[in-house]
Amino acid sequence: MSKLFFLIGGVAAFCLSAFSQTPGKLVFVTPEQMPVASFLPTPPANDSAATRAELAELHRLQETRTPAEVAHAKADDAEEDIFIFRDVLGDKFNKESLPLTALLGDHVHGNEGVVVNPAKTLFKRPRPYNFDPSLKPVCKIKTDPTDYSYPSGHATTGYLEALTLALIVPEKRDAILARADDYAHSRLICGVHFGADPVASKMVAYATIGLMMSNREFQKELEAARAETRKALGL
Repeated sequence: MSKLFFLIGGVAAFCLSAFSQTPGKLVFVTPEQMPVASFLPTPPANDSAATRAELAELHRLQETRTPAEVAHAKADDAEEDIFIFRDVLGDKFNKESLPLTALLGDHVHGNEGVVVNPAKTLFKRPRPYNFDPSLKPVCKIKTDPTDYSYPSGHATTGYLEALTLALIVPEKRDAILARADDYAHSRLICGVHFGADPVASKMVAYATIGLMMSNREFQKELEAARAETRKALGL
């Protein structure tokens, strides 16, 4: 069994409970199924050595990021769907040609907030640029102080889409997961997240995909997307 599915299976066994559908809204997992406080560590305190180290790293990235890195991070900031992986799978992997895959990706993305938003509200970690005004983000920012940082919604989406796509194209699993790590790192290049935020996102995503895989609607959409994508890619 691959390492990916060993991790998914292990987390699923820990978290799995009966699926419930919210009326009028398609969800593959609910906050009740994914109580983030039960497995996410509390983020570092604002006055901790760990937070000071994270801020130092963000300043280092701010001082050393290249124009190409900034452009890449801005592009990642602007796109939150399964097609961020077209640079792994090629130009045939696009929204216009793959409507069923696009639909699945949109639904996966929609489930990100279901699990992440309660965690943000629980932990209330400020965005780094709100905590340290000397940081100069290069991507769009939110001035609302209640727009919290931990875990990262963007990074959670990236990992959820990656794990979903790895079920469709397992031949490219390693490259897909590497691109998800790169997508998460873009949040640091942007200057909009602390280092611990995307790490927490990865934990959330691996736990969430285990639950999603047990949902019949997800299974149905996954099968349709798998057939569509593999045919388009000649697999």
